Amino acid sequence: MNRPIRLGVVMDPIEDIKPKKDSTLAMLLAAQARGWELHYAELSHLYLRDGAPMGRWAPLTVRPDASDWFTRGEAVVRNFADLDVVLMRKDPPFDMEYIYSTYILDRAELAGTLVVNRPQGLRDMNEKVYTAWFPDCCAPTLITRNMADMHAFQREHGKIVCKPLYGMGGRSVFVIEPGDKNAQVIFETLSEYGTRFAIVQRYVPEIVSGGDCRVILVDGEPVPFALARIPSSSDNRGNLAAGATGVARPLNDRDRWLAAQIGPALRDRGMLFVGLDVIGNFVTEINVTSPTGIREIDQQCGTDIAGLLMDAISRRLTAREA
Repeated sequence: MNRPIRLGVVMDPIEDIKPKKDSTLAMLLAAQARGWELHYAELSHLYLRDGAPMGRWAPLTVRPDASDWFTRGEAVVRNFADLDVVLMRKDPPFDMEYIYSTYILDRAELAGTLVVNRPQGLRDMNEKVYTAWFPDCCAPTLITRNMADMHAFQREHGKIVCKPLYGMGGRSVFVIEPGDKNAQVIFETLSEYGTRFAIVQRYVPEIVSGGDCRVILVDGEPVPFALARIPSSSDNRGNLAAGATGVARPLNDRDRWLAAQIGPALRDRGMLFVGLDVIGNFVTEINVTSPTGIREIDQQCGTDIAGLLMDAISRRLTAREA
């Protein structure tokens, strides 16, 4: 390519991020360091006109400065076809508005833009449900609307975890002990009295000592280090947003085996940047929308995970030209 790569990013308002921790900012810094042009949009800036994928894109400059991390120019209307690659980094909730945006991104893909991650994959791979495609990698799991089945699952496995299918950051995650009198109301709340699907999993006790580990896959290959998110003494949840502490550690043999089972399928479906949540020996979620955790790993291990992603994107673009 005889000109700089044009990269667009779709994200939540950049002024509201936490620059020291934000993975999207790390990606933008890595792209800018390669001389790529950056263009910024939010979900409300995207639209379809007579089938053409359009956006109000603002030129963007970023800096590794926690008090002054970006400069955004005047937005101009651009067809997605003017961009070489678009990073879809809008955070959940994964609601109908998010799904509608993937239709616009589908049209962008058809116009020749590389979309990371691929919009069809974003729709197909619910981060909790998609674990069902890899049952050998997971602890016993039930996805149902039926509260009687939830009770039966608890009787079978004792201590369980129950959560909604649409949440993020540890929101509405319940650990239910055997004999817990709150179990019925939790099942009622999460299933909205049997009208919504929820997920129930056997509790994996290794979360207390080993944490909920984020294993990052870049184009199907695992980064050498995982981020173990250790719950606080007053909480069950291994989520940084819920107060967990992030400690990087080298991948173990089980991590690599899990990545080998799941990574190739994700790579083949255009999912270039994915986070596996691993507790003990089991994958509990496959995060494809806007995985995070790379800043903590980079800071503790000296890696450049965003740079690995930009290299993978460059390879994909080069292969397209060839």
